[in-house]
Amino acid sequence: MPSSSLFAPQGPCLHPAVSRLHPEILVCTPRSPACTLRFLLAPQDPCLHADVPCLCPTVPCLHPEIPCVHPTVPCVHPEVPTCTLRSPPAAEPEQPRGSCQRQVPVPCRGRLRWGSAAAGTVMEFSELIKTATVERVLLSCAGLPAVKGTLCITSHHLLLSSCPGGDAQPGAVELWLLIRNVDAVEKRLAGSSGTITLRCKDLKVLQLEIPGMEECLNIASSIEALSSVDSVMMMYPFFYRPQSLKLEEGWHLFPLEQYFQRIASQTSQWRLSDVNRDFTTCPTYPPAVIVPAAVDDDTLRKAARFRQGGRFPVLSYYHPKNGTVMLRSSQPLMGPNRKRCREDEVLLGTVLDEGERGFIIDTRSAQAAKQARMTGGGTEPKSSYPQWRRLHRPLERGRPLQESFIKLVEACNDTLINMDRWLSRLESCRWLSHVKAALSTACLAAQCMDREEASVLVHGAEGTDTTLLVTALAQVILDPSCRTLAGFQGLLEREWIEAGHPFHLRCARSAYSHARLKQEAPLFLLFLDCVWQLSRQFPFSLEFGERLLLTLFDNAYASAYGTFLCNNVKERCLCKVKESTHSLWAWLNQPGEKKKYLNPLYSHNALVIWPSVEPQSIQLWQGLFFRWIRSSQHLDEAWAEIQRLVEGNDSPVKESTGNRLSRSLSDAAARTENKR
Repeated sequence: MPSSSLFAPQGPCLHPAVSRLHPEILVCTPRSPACTLRFLLAPQDPCLHADVPCLCPTVPCLHPEIPCVHPTVPCVHPEVPTCTLRSPPAAEPEQPRGSCQRQVPVPCRGRLRWGSAAAGTVMEFSELIKTATVERVLLSCAGLPAVKGTLCITSHHLLLSSCPGGDAQPGAVELWLLIRNVDAVEKRLAGSSGTITLRCKDLKVLQLEIPGMEECLNIASSIEALSSVDSVMMMYPFFYRPQSLKLEEGWHLFPLEQYFQRIASQTSQWRLSDVNRDFTTCPTYPPAVIVPAAVDDDTLRKAARFRQGGRFPVLSYYHPKNGTVMLRSSQPLMGPNRKRCREDEVLLGTVLDEGERGFIIDTRSAQAAKQARMTGGGTEPKSSYPQWRRLHRPLERGRPLQESFIKLVEACNDTLINMDRWLSRLESCRWLSHVKAALSTACLAAQCMDREEASVLVHGAEGTDTTLLVTALAQVILDPSCRTLAGFQGLLEREWIEAGHPFHLRCARSAYSHARLKQEAPLFLLFLDCVWQLSRQFPFSLEFGERLLLTLFDNAYASAYGTFLCNNVKERCLCKVKESTHSLWAWLNQPGEKKKYLNPLYSHNALVIWPSVEPQSIQLWQGLFFRWIRSSQHLDEAWAEIQRLVEGNDSPVKESTGNRLSRSLSDAAARTENKR
């Protein structure tokens, strides 16, 4: 069973003789093995470890060779090793190295304060932590031996350090849990002690046995309060400063301009428009979008007023095989009076040449689309769009999909049920039916383009959920470049993140939360599940493996990186996410990390991959839903052996058996699927 997320690098205390950092600052006891001093400034950085300044000039330095940093200094940049200012400056000091606008948060009298960009923004994390440290806490997790140690709560992490072997031996940090990852807190009191069960958004379940009733209640209350902080700019990515990365890295790896140049090299019928540069045309679109070259920006603005949320039709994918395109948008605002918009009709009419036909794939049922017209929405009537044929392929979103996810996780966690009961619960949750429906609709869109040689417009109601699910999946099926590691990251950036999927709303809660459902829905998880189904049916055609999909799921719900923060590009600009947080792509593409996510059996397959959507072909994604329940040790060892064999035999002279097998089987599978 993967357990890397439970363990963390060891952080010994700064000085065995110092018992507290400052009476007014939230801290631990440095003598305890779970010293949290170094996590208050920049977690996982060497901020208060071995070579970092102390926080207050009135407290003796923790290391004789390190100067003091006064808490009133507005900026402690991660690249500046020391700062010797011991008194408040008369004027605001020059910003060090790059003039950063928001730096590492500085602890000051129990508060976490940002640097210059958030001069007036103070978060009283200390008020949310009723008890910071508890000794003799027993940690239990399925599949791992129980560990007793010291539990510490910081502003963003829950840490448990095992008891040291001796006076001179520091304890090992056994638990390093991002508090944002906590989905539900359950407490049970028994006598003078209590048990806290933490159900996490990544589906992990932890148990903490805490001596002392008051301590148990305080710890539970503190975790609940910290995990419920909803302010984006108070989340951990704004405080995380790893040494190996720079803030600007990764944010510009997949610009839309680069994707457009690929299209422009094959056709001149499309252009890159900055009609939304100030987000006034559509608040959920990025500043630049790809639109027909024959349509001017004024027409786009008028068409946007006819679409819900201003999401007018924009290009999602250009199929180089035959020049067909896939567009996406939101529903037209026809209303009960069947209003028309000439500009919208011109926009869609420009996509098709005379005599050509196109398909509108509506991800709602015909009945739902009809009801939407009564509330101001609707669909494109054939009389106004004569070249377009409408197809309804209903896909669930919102509450029904979230409840399906919850029921599936409940069934997976019930290890005592018999076979009949398990199969009944698996069927009743309908998760695999949602997977089948999503794959079927994506195949329909791909078939219209590749085999029918017809362009496609995909939309539902808002155009931010099931619409993106279909357009992204269709591209994985059609385009071999989207099946590479870099291409898949670019697809996620283009079709999910910049396209305006509301991650902050949809991923606010996972499957365990007891809170009333609001706008949560696992659309992104459903997409990842569908990609996993493709990787299982075509094991040699995707350059990345299951581990990448699991990492994306984890980071969408709780992350140290800013990639999935907020709901759209406009919100990310307002929060200065790119300037103030690290990109997940920068971390994933480090040479040491990148290797972990590659599929050792990958062989480039230039053909379209047509998945089977028969009930027998859709399987439960055990690597996710059983990740913390059943050990995957033997499977992990098998993949490690495959990796070793492929790498060991890979040479220009002698082709590895794994590569030959990969190529022969993938070519045969591709030929078979292409004949369907």
